Amino acid sequence: MKNIEAPRIIISGGGTGGHIFPAISIANALKAKCPNAEILFVGAEGRMEMTRVPEAGYEIEGLPVRGLIRPLWSPRNIGVMIDFFRSRSMVKKIIKDFKPHIAIGVGGYASAPTLNAAAAMGVPCLIQEQNSYAGVTNKSLAQKAQKICVAYDGMERFFPADKIIKTGNPVRQSLITNDMTKREARISMGLDPDTPTILVIGGSLGARTINNAIADGISRFDERHIQVIWQTGKYYAEDCEKIATEHYKAAGDGAHKYVCPRPFISDMATAYKATDIVISRAGASSISELCLLGKAAVLVPSPNVAEDHQTKNARALSDRGAAVLVADNEAAKVLVEQAIALVSDTAQIQRLETEIKKLAIYNSADIIADESLKLINS
Repeated sequence: MKNIEAPRIIISGGGTGGHIFPAISIANALKAKCPNAEILFVGAEGRMEMTRVPEAGYEIEGLPVRGLIRPLWSPRNIGVMIDFFRSRSMVKKIIKDFKPHIAIGVGGYASAPTLNAAAAMGVPCLIQEQNSYAGVTNKSLAQKAQKICVAYDGMERFFPADKIIKTGNPVRQSLITNDMTKREARISMGLDPDTPTILVIGGSLGARTINNAIADGISRFDERHIQVIWQTGKYYAEDCEKIATEHYKAAGDGAHKYVCPRPFISDMATAYKATDIVISRAGASSISELCLLGKAAVLVPSPNVAEDHQTKNARALSDRGAAVLVADNEAAKVLVEQAIALVSDTAQIQRLETEIKKLAIYNSADIIADESLKLINS
């Protein structure tokens, strides 16, 4: 077997930070192992990857692909399918021009037409399934892929056992290498270094249920003197900022602003360091970050995802005493009080941190990069 010194690699997927950041981590690992590698991303037009990937230094091609509309019998899905086949045709041209040695799919709208076309044209395929419950796209691609990288045990119920490799989910390298102390991180973010702090992250686009609960609970955080770093997501930023501004305006000029809404946090490494506990959705990427960093967390799974996979992700942790689970339909009543109770309970925080660390898988991006290179060179 002869190593290919300048492999050409397509990485496809995106839609949210939960798909994009792991994809970029895999690309970075591949470049570190094989500096001459040429890497081309394929994403969906108008989605986050079209800006985030170039910011990371990689080229990307956009497809007009989009997700199916519920209910599936909706007449609008005729247009969705037309866009899918248009995208597949576009990918075939990309593959003919770029001549990749491998196609890697990380989930998201663009993965399906990209890996379908790649497999049909004889390009080896590797897919990464981030969740504990496999998505429809990856299940449909499983027979065409040579390797399937997973983050949870028991994935044989979805995929051929001989193709599965347990790798964990890659996370942003900056999260691991940040060596700030909690005090330094809080000062860096303009926070009081001695005040208990909660980080709220509903995902890069935001989470309505979590945002509504935090907005309704601002006065309770004030009363308990608890700081909240509140990533609202871009869709809800304006409304959340208005609510917080009006609250503190009514409280008077001398009121301490404990709750700080922000549309997006670019330096998540520092944000994680600054906090005692995290309130988060239960996307696979977020859970992997929490495991690797050993953060006590209150998970509020989104009900608006395929096969309710976020609830399954969260239960994989809560059943082992590694996280607190709050159902989305209960968040309005109990989320803020659960978070306040947890951030005030040092012993419980330590128990959760100990258990969640046990679930971490390190060097996931390196493992996936190694498996990709083995496929290329075989």
